[in-house]
Amino acid sequence: MLSIKWIRKNIDLMMKSMDRRGIKVDLNKLLSLDDKRRALVKETDELRHIQNIYSKEIGKLKQQSKDPDNLIKKMEDISSKIKSKREERRRVEEETKNFLFNLPNKLYPDVPDGEENIEKRRWGTTPQFDFTPKNHQQIGESLEILDFKRAARMTGSGFVLYKGLGALLERALINFMLDIHINQGYKEVLPPFMTNSNATIGTGQLPKFREELYKCEKDDYYLVPTAEVPVTNIHREEILSEDSLPIFYTAYTPCFRREAGAYGKKIQGIIRQHQFNKVELVKFTTPQTSYEELEKLLSDAEEVLKKLELPFRVVRLCGKELGFSAAFGYDIEVWIPSQENFLEISTCSNFEDFQARRASIKYRDRENNSTHYVHTLNGSGLAVGRTVVAILENFQEKDGRVLIPEALRPYMQGRKWIEKV
Repeated sequence: MLSIKWIRKNIDLMMKSMDRRGIKVDLNKLLSLDDKRRALVKETDELRHIQNIYSKEIGKLKQQSKDPDNLIKKMEDISSKIKSKREERRRVEEETKNFLFNLPNKLYPDVPDGEENIEKRRWGTTPQFDFTPKNHQQIGESLEILDFKRAARMTGSGFVLYKGLGALLERALINFMLDIHINQGYKEVLPPFMTNSNATIGTGQLPKFREELYKCEKDDYYLVPTAEVPVTNIHREEILSEDSLPIFYTAYTPCFRREAGAYGKKIQGIIRQHQFNKVELVKFTTPQTSYEELEKLLSDAEEVLKKLELPFRVVRLCGKELGFSAAFGYDIEVWIPSQENFLEISTCSNFEDFQARRASIKYRDRENNSTHYVHTLNGSGLAVGRTVVAILENFQEKDGRVLIPEALRPYMQGRKWIEKV
């Protein structure tokens, strides 16, 4: 959430940010609401001042044994007006808060203009096949490690049943990624897979994306769409010491998203699912170091693909592609042979103080003991299902087997091949 005070002082910059995002927002309405709130505060203070004067006068009249009824009547009228002003102010503040909750973050100056992301770098060599390569669904079904039909019978479309070496591959990747990130200095956490409304508001999923979330109605809990939600809320409503920053966390969670079906109707396989696994990286930093830490976080996520020998590229996200809460971000895109294109496998973002304001996460300055909002960052390290897709497609052999990347073999019981068993 952005500060209304900041928006008022930087209205032209904010309007430009929304334009670069391709979003139409009536910021004049927001400023009008804030003007109204400030006017109500002033009017209420003036009425309280008059109320205090009348209160003293009533006390004097009583001491002089004089009739204070006229002033008491005026006091009652003023009290009624104050109550009315307070109720109106609460309504205005609630409307302002809802407006701000649905307003995306301002853009960092380095966010590319236009509608196209800008490639930053590439790594690895795309595979060349002397046969017609299959897509991951064809490979998974022929090896009997991915079962979409049974998953659909037990749940519905947009789900998959991993079997045998497919289940082992998914589990191996989770442990492989976590071990890499722990060695990079991240602290592993295993958070709840459900969060309450306040936590989900804190990271920006609510109220904007309510329809994309799975909700447990009786308990007002939401299944996590990403580990970003519970992990960022670890320090909700806390004041951290500056000396404790930066803080790095990594976590595995399943992720649940209703939107997957809408996007995935024409996409076969496990590229878009209602339920999928992901390893997440989350950082809490000072404002002064957040962009330096973003570059490190990006490099930490890339390291997984390098160890798996999967070709990829990194792109800077333009305003129209940047997430609601992000001020700046990168996508890491892995090569998918069946699409002859790169596919997003991680988004690494700096939210600056946008989430920290919503979740009230601050730090205390060591120099003057003042408090400031932290900057929060996160990125996938990586989306596990899409990594499975990339391994199956990039390392497929003509005979139908799939070569397991050497770095992953200790996590696959020493196996060299994924094959029908």
